[in-house]
Amino acid sequence: MCTLVALAFLVPLTVSLGDRAREDAIADAARRSALVTGALAVSTDADVVRRASEATGDDPATRPLVRGLGGDESSGRATAADLDQARADGRSLVVDVDGGLVRLDPVALGDTTAVVEVFVPESALGGVSTTRWVLLLGVATALVGATVLVVDRVAVRAVDSARGLVRAALAVGDGDLGVRVEPTGPRELAEAGYAFNRMAERLVAARADERELVADLSHRLRTPLTALRLDAEALESDDTSIGTFSPAELDRLRGIRRIRQAIATLEGEVDQIIKTTRKAVSQETAPAMCDVSEVVRDRMVFWSALAGDQNRPHRVLGAQLRIPAPVPRAELAAALDAVIGNVFRYTPQGTAFEVAVSRRDGYVAIRIDDAGPGIANPDRALRRGSSGQGSTGLGLDIAKRVSLQASGSVSIDRARLGGASVVMLLADPEATPRQVSRFGLVGRMARDARDQKNGGRRWPRPRSTDA
Repeated sequence: MCTLVALAFLVPLTVSLGDRAREDAIADAARRSALVTGALAVSTDADVVRRASEATGDDPATRPLVRGLGGDESSGRATAADLDQARADGRSLVVDVDGGLVRLDPVALGDTTAVVEVFVPESALGGVSTTRWVLLLGVATALVGATVLVVDRVAVRAVDSARGLVRAALAVGDGDLGVRVEPTGPRELAEAGYAFNRMAERLVAARADERELVADLSHRLRTPLTALRLDAEALESDDTSIGTFSPAELDRLRGIRRIRQAIATLEGEVDQIIKTTRKAVSQETAPAMCDVSEVVRDRMVFWSALAGDQNRPHRVLGAQLRIPAPVPRAELAAALDAVIGNVFRYTPQGTAFEVAVSRRDGYVAIRIDDAGPGIANPDRALRRGSSGQGSTGLGLDIAKRVSLQASGSVSIDRARLGGASVVMLLADPEATPRQVSRFGLVGRMARDARDQKNGGRRWPRPRSTDA
């Protein structure tokens, strides 16, 4: 097909070039005939005519020949009929002969009319010879080769791009939302690649939003669950191994036990849902930012209602201004719920607590203090699954994980209120980086060692505002 297209283009072009060469050859023959015609106008002497003919070219076969003056006309190619027709018409005549063509120009010399004959060989006419056809075939072959090479390269790019889209689509179908394609190939396929990447990004965002919603709803359940657990604990003991009970009393005590077990199981399931969704979201999305003050105020709206039911004095400190932190809002809310929930779980009703927010030296501090009995072994409490009070330690583990995610830490100390003080440190994203020098580094190391020896409490207590 490509060869036919190339020949269809080259053949008309070659024929056109041949016609132009024929016209040029005939025009050259007219020029040479004019030289001899001019000589005849001056003299009809044979020597004068011969010299004029020789002056037109070196090839004797193509030199003009004067016919009708009685000289040697054996080399003439035109027939007598052609000569008579030229004399009768009185104008130039081009006649095809063997091996080419001749141009005949009649010249009136008194009572006689001579004819100047100029032979034009076929080689000078630009005809499409075998050599030219071979050349045409070679050019067509070269064009076909170049076309095949270009088409092959374009096809390879298109096929590779299409295959990449297919592989990426299959990967997304298998659940790998992190796959992306490099938009290449023709414009349409490149646009399809960009559209695929946008679709994958939206799928990741949609799934992250869905999991965030699940986690947010889950940790919001902690407030009513804590209230239910506290109410269940306020009921009488469900121990049926000591004493004598009637069948009705046994059923009531067993019902209390089932309620407590169901609440504990539900709390464990909620914690597991939060852990699973938070882990998936943290792996699929980039670290987000949140306003610590806004999160503290929002969560205290929930916990204040429960604190009012239990007559717990409480207040919030330093949460008036915006304080950013490099953690997702739902993650920080879950950590706050876990630590504040421990206050309600492990301190008697009526025990006061406070939540304070401050920022200094490149960190944001969230402090939760209570007036309870405190924590006898802080190091053990921070180890996952070893709270020392019959718990799994999940609350402090969540707070610790969120702090480490924000390049911070969690510490436990004695609170000013008399009980435990849990401090979450989060890196301040708006803090000005401090220049590092040897002296400053040594000084900070000494201060850090001194602070650890004193319990790590360096945070100023902000101006308090009752909640």
